[in-house]
Amino acid sequence: MSHSESADSSRIRVAVITGGEGDLATAIAETLGIAGYQVHAPGRDCLDVRSAASVDAFFAELGSPCQLLINQAGCTADAPFSRMSGDQWDQVVDTSLGGAFRCSRAAIRPMLKARVEGGHLIQIGSFSALHGNVGQANYAAAKAGLIGLTRSLALEVGGRGIRANCILPGFLETKMTAGLPDDVVDEVRARHALGRFTTVEETARFILAVDKMMSVSGQVFNLDSRISRW
Repeated sequence: MSHSESADSSRIRVAVITGGEGDLATAIAETLGIAGYQVHAPGRDCLDVRSAASVDAFFAELGSPCQLLINQAGCTADAPFSRMSGDQWDQVVDTSLGGAFRCSRAAIRPMLKARVEGGHLIQIGSFSALHGNVGQANYAAAKAGLIGLTRSLALEVGGRGIRANCILPGFLETKMTAGLPDDVVDEVRARHALGRFTTVEETARFILAVDKMMSVSGQVFNLDSRISRW
């Protein structure tokens, strides 16, 4: 291998996408791969974000420190709050928020030790975090927690050159939402000023762009056209 080839390989960014079997994760992995990233997009069998042992083992076996972590793993267990079980609450909160905590902690440690340049933690949030959603108190609470996590991490590790941002993709037409009735989907679409949803491909391209913006951290990006109050 020539010196130039070695230098090029040393600049390859290692990316980890949790919940790697989902439609959004697949689109992100493809976009980053085309851009030259070394992408790891494990499914639950390889990385169970609810298990500290699984998380620690996965990151220990990476070989190279992760430079871009995208916490995308999540789930839903909808129910009216008065009838929501403790298991439904724990399942959603521990997957989205607890998983982001475990994976971010596991990724940050080697970043700091290796003095990784341009480390970046991206949390995949939701519009529900800002506005709530009937029957999804667990989901909204978990996603709201990701915003607080993002801003705290941005302040805590920014001095070491590590960034943290939160992206709210908006309503995505994926396997996760495929079972919703047409009238519900149409009602959500009607709330968008442009009358259309963001796609997983558009979200993936935005993530790639934000990762290249080395001066941006602690921000929350809403990617659809629903208009919110200041």
